[in-house]
Amino acid sequence: MKEILSALIEGKSLSRAEMRDVMIGITEERFSDTQIAALLMGIEVRGVTVDELLGLRDGLMETGRLVDVSPFETIDIVGTGGDGKNTFNVSTCSCFVVAGAGYKVTKHGNVASTSVSGASNVLQEHGVKFSADRDLLMRSLDECNIAYFHAPLFAYGMKFVAPTRKALQVPTCFNLLGPLVNPCRPKYNLLGTANLAQMRLYVTVLSELGVRYGVVSSYDGYDEISLTGDFKLTTNEEERVYSPASLGFEPIDGSELFGGQAKEDAAKIFDAVLSNTATLAQKNVVIANSAAAIHIMEPGKSLQDCIAIARDSIESGKALQTLKKFVELNS
Repeated sequence: MKEILSALIEGKSLSRAEMRDVMIGITEERFSDTQIAALLMGIEVRGVTVDELLGLRDGLMETGRLVDVSPFETIDIVGTGGDGKNTFNVSTCSCFVVAGAGYKVTKHGNVASTSVSGASNVLQEHGVKFSADRDLLMRSLDECNIAYFHAPLFAYGMKFVAPTRKALQVPTCFNLLGPLVNPCRPKYNLLGTANLAQMRLYVTVLSELGVRYGVVSSYDGYDEISLTGDFKLTTNEEERVYSPASLGFEPIDGSELFGGQAKEDAAKIFDAVLSNTATLAQKNVVIANSAAAIHIMEPGKSLQDCIAIARDSIESGKALQTLKKFVELNS
């Protein structure tokens, strides 16, 4: 660790292999909390590089629990968090809409860190019990088109940095890892970022990983398609800016996306969207994000075609039935 910290002091970047070795060393408890804190702050002050982020991911995946979901080809829909907007569970809602439309979804998530309700919170509100059992996860994928991966059951290495991260009370490079360590390594990813700098970082990382991706960022700071203004969508094929009107939606006010003051409030909105009783703004935001995910899996379909598929998943009741079956199987 002394050599690593000395390199950071000199302003040097670490290689992917070096960061992988550091992550493995952390899981083997070879470093003190003080050394880990110095490492994290040294990287944070300079800004994490693509190779450093990939190396941390390599170490976490190597020391964690992986799940092979073949022959299924799946998608994960996830935001980086940290946008400070406290929206309802848009990504998780979208997962059930996409699954209701017949696509396979492997959602990776955790409890909330910067908002009232994370993916794990809203599923817990429905009585879901998390599992790392592959047979159950595969059955859920087969019967419900969706399986849920509760992050602490898979990325074991995260627990060794948790006390240091909590003590530092500022974001670190580990805040960027969540969307990259899905234990089943899905073929497709829709990832939301809160700013364009993060978008560029993730686009490069996902390109290195060789997956099919879409990275979205709303220009007013939402880590998803918020329909509150223009947003950028970057995929393997193109980079394009959209307005709500260009997709046939009216712009909405950010207050309409608020997730409430408690987990129960967010769960009520979640249920309302999937049962087609939510406000038009709440419903349209989920449709837009679901459509982007479908477009990534089927790039031959236009976003307008994918919007129609997502809308039908909600309005036909297929999304709600998918949730009910998932809860029944996973409770």
